[in-house]
Amino acid sequence: MEDLNCWKEKFEICEYAKKLLDKIEDLNGKVKKPIDLDEVKKGIYYARKYHGLQMRQSGDPYYSHPIEVTIMLAEFVAYDAPKLYNAIMLQAALLHDTIEDTELTEAMITEIFCAEVAKHVEGLTRVKPTGKISAEESLNLLIKQKRYDTVLIKLFDRIHNIQTLESKSPENAHKIIKETLRKFLLSAIHLECYEIEEKFSNICNKFLNNHKL
Repeated sequence: MEDLNCWKEKFEICEYAKKLLDKIEDLNGKVKKPIDLDEVKKGIYYARKYHGLQMRQSGDPYYSHPIEVTIMLAEFVAYDAPKLYNAIMLQAALLHDTIEDTELTEAMITEIFCAEVAKHVEGLTRVKPTGKISAEESLNLLIKQKRYDTVLIKLFDRIHNIQTLESKSPENAHKIIKETLRKFLLSAIHLECYEIEEKFSNICNKFLNNHKL
């Protein structure tokens, strides 16, 4: 494996990275325990390295998605769950799709970051030893295991996904919206994350009002 500190020499700022780093710098001034920006940069570097040239259907580079998820997560936990405002949560959010969609493995994440980050990312991975499970099944499994910190990442992942539905077919988009209202919104209520519940409700209702089948 490469030198684990070589990323510092290779790290480059892009518009997406700058947006996240500016957000963390701002939040760090408002919390009791600020996050080391180098730890955030490290997560960005490896998310960008392994997602590589992958693109989202919107035409944006794929790594922009985990960065947007991390921005929303960071802002939420800084104010509503300060114990979760830490580098481990943000690194896990940045890497949440890597095991499923890239060559990065759980063992590699453990080596490069730590076992706790790897555990979060594994929990967010829908490819299991028995085969690929649905997003709803993945959420159900995390809730059953009472891994509520990992569930938070899953909820913000879904928020960004429904914010960017315009590039999907109407049928797929409506399927995702219905699943969100059926399971993800109720999970936010169960966790008493009413701000997240409101986001789900507003985004879904706006989409349904504007895109009737």
